[in-house]
Amino acid sequence: MIVNSHVRQSCRLSAVSKVSLVLAMGLVLAACNNEQAAPDGAAPASVDTAAAAAVTAPAIAPEDAVSGKVSAMTVEQLRDAARKAYGDNRLYAPAEDNAVEYYLGLRDKSPDDASVSSALTDLLPMTVIATEQSISRGDFAEAQRLSALLEKAAPQHPALARLKSNIETQQAAAVARAAELEVTAEEQAAAQLELERQRLADQKRQQEQAARELAKRQAEEKAAEEEEAAAAALASQQAAEKQAAERRAAAARPAAASKPTVADLRPLSMPGPQYPRDALRAGQSGEVLVEYTVGTDGSVIAAEVVSSNPRRVFDRAALEAVQSWRFQPISAPVTTRRTIDFNLGG
Repeated sequence: MIVNSHVRQSCRLSAVSKVSLVLAMGLVLAACNNEQAAPDGAAPASVDTAAAAAVTAPAIAPEDAVSGKVSAMTVEQLRDAARKAYGDNRLYAPAEDNAVEYYLGLRDKSPDDASVSSALTDLLPMTVIATEQSISRGDFAEAQRLSALLEKAAPQHPALARLKSNIETQQAAAVARAAELEVTAEEQAAAQLELERQRLADQKRQQEQAARELAKRQAEEKAAEEEEAAAAALASQQAAEKQAAERRAAAARPAAASKPTVADLRPLSMPGPQYPRDALRAGQSGEVLVEYTVGTDGSVIAAEVVSSNPRRVFDRAALEAVQSWRFQPISAPVTTRRTIDFNLGG
């Protein structure tokens, strides 16, 4: 009895060591127990076949990234669920109950909703990181799910091809490694449980950290917007004072033969806008309609955003560009509008 007990304990330790090796390699391995009897009339599954089935997760098409459960929800249900998931730090996991999936479902039903596009823009960098970590962990099913969400959200995302290639490469390595280790069904079950535990722990920690970083960035953006608004108010006041001075000066001069129009504007320098770094990384394009006034000295004395798509992403860059423009002097201020395009392909 004592000998048997030592043997069983030794076997358990050996199994735990093997499972630890498998998990350390970042692989989910499975194979039929070589001593287990096959079903009547069927040949035992080979280690290669069983292991390959265990470590290979099929790719998910972008159109299948959002589950049927989420797709069946109404616009208001999706909006409420997305806000709650966002607030609860369920940014990209678990499946069928995360902010990315809800926002994608909402975008399918309301494609012109700028707030949805803005939320997805914030969430995609975190989804990329989570995909990379799933690959490193050997959690290929989760990696395939996340990469499908990323592809549906942004088919041309610069990280997408690299992530897909890494999944394929690591899965192939996992299959090869699985054929060498020949783990039992019991060991595979232990490995799978450990992988699930690690996934949940990692996702909880990572999503909480991502939410904190996102909240910090949004607070910084809000502070920057308030600073911009204060600067714009000051600039507007200064422009108004300058316009008033110009009007007084114009009234003191003899009336001009005719008031200048937009056709009288002769540009001297009209540099293009600087592409915002965040938009460049995200591969975003857009446009901003700006109304501006050219003063008598040819400088732009006032400028404001009339509309933009997407909202606020390119506003600052467009205003800075317009405010740097210079024209030939004119006899009276002229106000006009121009659309500033931001196009990566242009």
